[in-house]
Amino acid sequence: MPAPPTPSSPSRPTVSEREARQVAEAAREQDWRKPSFAKELFLGRFRLDLIHPHPLPADEDVQRGEEFLAKLRDFCETKIDGAVIERDARIPDDVITGLKELGAFGMKIDTKYGGLGLTQVYYNKALALVGSANPAIGALLSAHQSIGVPQPLKMFGTQEQKDTFLPRCARTDISAFLLTEPDVGSDPARLATTAVRDGDDYVLDGVKLWTTNGVVADLLVVMARVPKSENGRGGITAFVVEAASEGITVENRNAFMGLRGLENGVTRFHRVRVPAAHRIGPEGAGLKIALTTLNTGRLSLPAMCVGAGKWCLKIAREWSAVREQWGKPVALHEAVGSKISFIAATTFALEAVLDLSSQMADEDRNDIRIEAALAKLYGSEMACLMADELVQIRGGRGFETAASLEARGERAVPAEQLLRDLRINRIFEGSTEIMHLLIAREAVDAHLSVAGDLIDPDKTLSDKARAGAQAGVFYAKWLPKLVAGPGQLPRSYADFHPADHRDLSGHLRYVERSARKLARSTFYAMSRWQGRMETKQGFLGRIVDIGAELFAMSAACVRAEHLRAGGDHGREAYQLADAFCRQSRIRVEELFGRLWTNTDDLDRKVVKGVLGGAYEWLEQGVVDPSGEGPWIAEATPGESRRKNLRRAIG
Repeated sequence: MPAPPTPSSPSRPTVSEREARQVAEAAREQDWRKPSFAKELFLGRFRLDLIHPHPLPADEDVQRGEEFLAKLRDFCETKIDGAVIERDARIPDDVITGLKELGAFGMKIDTKYGGLGLTQVYYNKALALVGSANPAIGALLSAHQSIGVPQPLKMFGTQEQKDTFLPRCARTDISAFLLTEPDVGSDPARLATTAVRDGDDYVLDGVKLWTTNGVVADLLVVMARVPKSENGRGGITAFVVEAASEGITVENRNAFMGLRGLENGVTRFHRVRVPAAHRIGPEGAGLKIALTTLNTGRLSLPAMCVGAGKWCLKIAREWSAVREQWGKPVALHEAVGSKISFIAATTFALEAVLDLSSQMADEDRNDIRIEAALAKLYGSEMACLMADELVQIRGGRGFETAASLEARGERAVPAEQLLRDLRINRIFEGSTEIMHLLIAREAVDAHLSVAGDLIDPDKTLSDKARAGAQAGVFYAKWLPKLVAGPGQLPRSYADFHPADHRDLSGHLRYVERSARKLARSTFYAMSRWQGRMETKQGFLGRIVDIGAELFAMSAACVRAEHLRAGGDHGREAYQLADAFCRQSRIRVEELFGRLWTNTDDLDRKVVKGVLGGAYEWLEQGVVDPSGEGPWIAEATPGESRRKNLRRAIG
């Protein structure tokens, strides 16, 4: 075997802000070949016809999904002890083996490869169920199927790769996704792990951080930078890598404030040979593959958030009915009752968003990249709020661990654990801040496609003139449509005001009016700030949050009408949708107000003062309990000097 080549550049690439943005932009799906409800919403067009009537799954998909859910429920109730996982900080091997035998690792894999072939709807229902038993198990299954080997191969793999790896992933092997590095998070342009071509192989060198499932994985999806060569374009590239390959070392099993059973580690690659046949897609397509995979993969997180909301509601109902204060159950005191109403209404809305987005993903007739991102953003934020409210409703018992409650003779309710476990969802698979920017970029895509050259400093005067003419035509047609619409007509959306039910049509009229207002606000901001718009992250975040609320209101109303028409808890669904929309409208009005009345400019000045040391005097009077060591661990490529902590299961 020839000597492996030395990595061309062991140091991290030096990348300017503009170059980093260009890498991210090149990886985007830039075409809109299918309609998108959320995209239209941000443009001020309320396309209710894209989501109503509520899309429905095929009968055979329902039967297959329900049969599996019944088996999974029995497994969760009889084989999974969440308290043991929390105590030992590890999912028992026999639980993982049992899940493999049940087919849970192949839920999304086609039956011809040995998988269960479940739809996105039932995959998410399964994650909500198993995640309620223990969220670390939900993370294990989700990381394996949503972002691990199966999904990228399903979308971009060759037939040979599918035939080789998918049967293994369906029944025996665990997969992981490796992108993040110690100094690289949401800025992949600075990726330092390299893959150098050497004959029929690539040779990988580098260090990956926060490798969910990486400690127990059999197969890895690894993102690495391929140097440009005469025979290849180079760039960030995706590979399927055997985790047991020579030169791979799991150097640490990371521990976190929650998800104690998570098998997440630090993985080092030192001259690891990977066959070129294991490359997914062409060189340079890795980031696009990762982002495209996440478009649907992100729906796994809100699935577990929905499960958390359902459990919060159950515990809040049972506890607040028996706990008395001043002569009556605490639920009947308004201060507590409002929290319970928030949990119930929000759980209903989150499930509406999830099921609608998932069914649209299954039908593949809509582009759901924004819907999935909104579901992840909104679900992760609202689930944390619901868990926090549950802790507050439980009082001191909410702060007490389940083990302590059990030790003194009370029901072991892990409310504080749920709060810890859910917190990571605001960071996983795109932090809230990154999701705001990602969604905002998609939301203004129509504007940038016609007028982007006007604010691009690299464009020539002729390019800008051409863009100006295009923008004039676009806005001449678009802006007048933002003045008036169905939201101003009292009889619009009459389907949502059936006899003997609450009136939801008014909420849909509000969504329509607010969508036009949102589009006008976005246009005004672009006119005002032009090229500086991308730096106004506070404004963009509020724009996205308004869109998320409007999407959730729409989904809640559509779900309520769907349940009413099917004779399934219609009256109660209408009441929950009405409560949610009224709560949401208050949040929307506050966000609209904060678009233009905020402390963003002052905050920037304060931040500069903090970084410049102007307020160091404010830090006096405390001790710092932090340990010694660098802020970011050294990740220079090279041979590992640490024990390999990888462990195979089964």
